[in-house]
Amino acid sequence: MPQAVPIRSEAPHVRAVADVPRGAAAGTPEGIEALIAAMTLEEKAGQLTIMPAAKAPALAEAANPAAMAAGMADQEQAVRDGLLGGVFNGDDAAWHRRMQQVAVHESRLGVPLLFAADVIHGFRTIFPVPLAEAAAFDPDLARRTARAAADEATRVGLAWNFAPMVDVSRDARWGRGVEGAGEDVLLGARLAAARVEGFQGAGLGDPSAMMATPKHLAAYGAAAAGLDYAGADVSERTLREVYFPPFQAAFGAGAPSTMAAFNDVAGVPCHANAWLMKSVLRGEWGFDGLVVSDYTGDFELIAHGLAEDERDAARLAFSGGVDMSMSSGLYARFLPGLVRSGDVAEAEVDAAVRRVLRLKAALGLFADPFNRLKPEREETDHAPAHRDLAREAARRSLVLLKNEGGLLPLSRDRRIALIGPFASGHEHLNGPWVLFGDPHRAVSVEDGLRAAMADPQGLTVVAGCEAEAAIAGGIDDAVAAARAADVVVLVVGEGERMSGEAQSRLDIGLPEAQRALVAAVRAVGKPTVLILKCGRAVTLDPVSEGSEALMVAWFLGVETGTALADVLFGDHAPSGRLPVSFPRHVGQSPFHYDRKVTGRPPLTLQHGEEFKSRWRESLNVAAWPFGHGLTYGDVAYADLDVGPGRMDWDGTIQIAATVTNRGARAAEELVQLYVHDRAASLTRPIRQLKGFRRVSLAPGASERVAFTLCRADLTFVGPDLTWIAEPGRFTVWIAPSAETGLEGEFELLAG
Repeated sequence: MPQAVPIRSEAPHVRAVADVPRGAAAGTPEGIEALIAAMTLEEKAGQLTIMPAAKAPALAEAANPAAMAAGMADQEQAVRDGLLGGVFNGDDAAWHRRMQQVAVHESRLGVPLLFAADVIHGFRTIFPVPLAEAAAFDPDLARRTARAAADEATRVGLAWNFAPMVDVSRDARWGRGVEGAGEDVLLGARLAAARVEGFQGAGLGDPSAMMATPKHLAAYGAAAAGLDYAGADVSERTLREVYFPPFQAAFGAGAPSTMAAFNDVAGVPCHANAWLMKSVLRGEWGFDGLVVSDYTGDFELIAHGLAEDERDAARLAFSGGVDMSMSSGLYARFLPGLVRSGDVAEAEVDAAVRRVLRLKAALGLFADPFNRLKPEREETDHAPAHRDLAREAARRSLVLLKNEGGLLPLSRDRRIALIGPFASGHEHLNGPWVLFGDPHRAVSVEDGLRAAMADPQGLTVVAGCEAEAAIAGGIDDAVAAARAADVVVLVVGEGERMSGEAQSRLDIGLPEAQRALVAAVRAVGKPTVLILKCGRAVTLDPVSEGSEALMVAWFLGVETGTALADVLFGDHAPSGRLPVSFPRHVGQSPFHYDRKVTGRPPLTLQHGEEFKSRWRESLNVAAWPFGHGLTYGDVAYADLDVGPGRMDWDGTIQIAATVTNRGARAAEELVQLYVHDRAASLTRPIRQLKGFRRVSLAPGASERVAFTLCRADLTFVGPDLTWIAEPGRFTVWIAPSAETGLEGEFELLAG
């Protein structure tokens, strides 16, 4: 990393400021131009520099190395000198107010500061991690949790959010998949747009709005071997079909900034990728917002082997289309000199500064620099409605994979042995990327279950082991508890520091200590509910998978225990569905449901087929497929109807089926529509999700569920890298998951 030094001006402030507008007038188009004309090169570079806040909570300091942040006095002086455009990941309203006062009243030009943060899944009230929330398949829920997070974060002055992460993630080994919406393009695009709308609310000028930053552009989730920061060697077609659409949806929803990705794409680091940032982002998509580097991403061009030194890194990043430098300080140190030497055009610097100032104006900071720092908005007691929303989101994120013999829901008066490293305590509930929430505000699994039981003393709690290590006598205690109980609830999986940034895993199964615990407890023979806490798809050994009931609980946030109790005891039925495929073995990675069919597809699950596209041990299918999830009802699909079986070129076709709840309990079903292009000019995926709809069914009730398809739903990136549709036959499914369902066929007629 670059050496941590205070940002200092090397040139005197020489331009007159008498006629430079202040306040609201400075935020007009004319005022912005006047400011730019009055700025020194150093001040321009300052507007293009954002640094970690010198005063930040401990969790934020851990996420952002302290060596990179100057002291408070140094940072105040940099603001006073006009050499800093913003700071991030602070949460102290009083200090933010002091810094804004320095910017507005003590600097030469009075340009307000921009306060930013990583508010990934909640600020004070922590919601389920984004991957968990994706399991609800509900854009409105994502919109509401983002709105609540922004409402809390803006109370301390934060105006810019480095979220949502919209990277498509198809390799369970990659730890940052926990921050996104999973493997599917359609679901990812819809949730990207919803989260942008939630963060930005009624508009950027609203004091409760946070400017959204879809990240990371681009293909960060395609890291080779699932290794964080590794290169992504993907085709332009794959970029356009898979990795670009969620960004385009986010920009379509109004996101005015984006963040460059750490990785390279086909050998060109995204922080110096002019084709990506200029030709595609600005040229093709017409994006006129701000591109910010990731944390020291410009400096890392040296380690990539692209830049010779820090000055060269600054030149390459800025010339590649990155407007603002985060954390490295390289723009502040080198951009003025690069302009003076002719290596960077001042007009390009002015354009980047103009983008920064326009966004500050849109956020209302020129009109009222303290609009997010009002005393009446700085309440520490957040609305109980946010806790209620967290409970709803957590409950709807739970995915029931298996429920043999109707073990769930549990009776409240049974003796329960709650066993596992995550059975009690406040750790490992909120999940990774929580910088501002207090873990002690979270409801533990033990507390949630005990409060919901008829006799709280009927719950026995034993850890058995730690997340990745054995405990002396732990298994013996767990076995004793299991023998004394009517039913066992095992809470196992990942600790919250096993997922997230820089947490790639070679083995996505349970750690050895947990496998030993599960095996010993299962050998007792008591009915077992196995609850998986995780931030990715995981694999299960046969003993663990043999549990009568399996539920994916992810990292659910502050209402973890209450939400689990709501579902385990039947106050609410599970309704989540998998947003990622759970592979049978890590060796299948990267694995996703919409992979390509091959020229030698296997025909059966039986061994003995030679020279087919299969593993020696298994077909390349999921253990638990994308879209899978059970409820407490018994849902059946019947009577698929594809109408006339033909769709005119400019017409539509309706696909419908009847969904029935044959069970004795109410059910909530996610009905999914998939399509496969049977013969095209390029090979196409086995299936692609084209729609989903949630229906609630009383016992014995049926509902006719219909989807309408048009030609736009059948397009793909053709041989000339433009979006096209082709006449021909299509297979269609209405299904409860990506590997099942009712199958039909229709034809798209030529125009």
